[in-house]
Amino acid sequence: MFGLKPNPQSFWKWFVANEVMLFDFELDQERIFDKLSSAMHKIDRNLTFEFGPKTPTGREFVVSAGGILSAFPAVVSLVGAAPKLERWKVIGFRPRRDPVFTIELRGRNANSDQVEFSLIDNGRNIGIYLFIPDFNESDVTWKEIGYLLLDEALGEYDVETKVGPFDVFSPDSAKPGKRFPFRDLPEIFDKHLLTLESRAKGSSQALRLN
Repeated sequence: MFGLKPNPQSFWKWFVANEVMLFDFELDQERIFDKLSSAMHKIDRNLTFEFGPKTPTGREFVVSAGGILSAFPAVVSLVGAAPKLERWKVIGFRPRRDPVFTIELRGRNANSDQVEFSLIDNGRNIGIYLFIPDFNESDVTWKEIGYLLLDEALGEYDVETKVGPFDVFSPDSAKPGKRFPFRDLPEIFDKHLLTLESRAKGSSQALRLN
């Protein structure tokens, strides 16, 4: 009424009041998703969401920044304010998915079992190259598919805060570096990240000693 921006508590008050409707959103998905999007956009216009499937213990509700780094604080604030909900597990940022299946977008598709990757460690961060069959550099859809694959494998938070340069190429590209099956990306990336962070910590300690 007086131009005050809704706070996270106001969203969760709305969520609790509509919990039954949201839990069974499949009954009227388009209308319910519109209502939920409207409520979330009052907090931040970039916020989005995902629902997990129903299970005997309830279902997941994922609060996402839609890959927009500037919206990350809104995700943290909203998830941090979540009340205890008996049938819901509230998750901040899209989590890693295992396994990653085929990604389809605008008539293009990439089977993760046929994708390879290589890492680029420049001493500051770790970049990733993906090599996708049927890739065509003139079709921007493939870059989007590559990003979606990355997001599924590493999760929204790590992709936006820990991944360096990223690009997509054809498997016959002459890019240097050892290639690995895409399914191994989370494990290999995490190991390289630990090494990078350890080197950075060691350098910081050396500077303090000097």
